[in-house]
This record gives sequence, structure tokens and C-alpha cells, in this order.
Amino acid sequence: MNDIDMKNSIRSFIEGFVRRGVILDDDRDIFQERYVNSLFAMQLVLFVESTLGCRVEPEDMDLKNFCSINAIHRFVHAKQAAGSAA
Repeated sequence: MNDIDMKNSIRSFIEGFVRRGVILDDDRDIFQERYVNSLFAMQLVLFVESTLGCRVEPEDMDLKNFCSINAIHRFVHAKQAAGSAA
């Protein structure tokens, strides 16, 4: 999946859980701005694993990795890079 497709996929998933009319900038913190709640975090982790193919380890469970479209994108790329280096 290329970068644009990945970001669009992330955006589409998150937008399914926020109020209609909210425009999600790539750096908007969806937790700090209370667009989603902490229960959504687990759904987001499942999305990252199932759709983006990125295993999320217990040590990865930090909201900073999942707080925005760009944060998720960076996290997935970092995990992919670490996986290919191993």
C-alpha cells in the first residue's frame, strides 16, 4: 500500500467514528480533541493489524502512536522498516 492509500485508509476508518462534518487534518490529535474515546483505541489497533498488516506489540500501546493520521502512518512505517531490517 502506498503512502497516499495508507493515509486515505486510516482517514476513512477514523471518520467512521467521529461526528459528521469534522475534517481530519493529518496531524489533528483525535484523542486530545475528544473526537474518539479510549475504547476506540482498541478498534484502531485491530484496524492497524488487520488492514495495514502491522503487528502491534504491548510496548507499542501508547496513544502517541495512534493519536493522528500522521502518527499512525509513521508508526506503521517504523514497524515495517524494523521488520525488514530484522
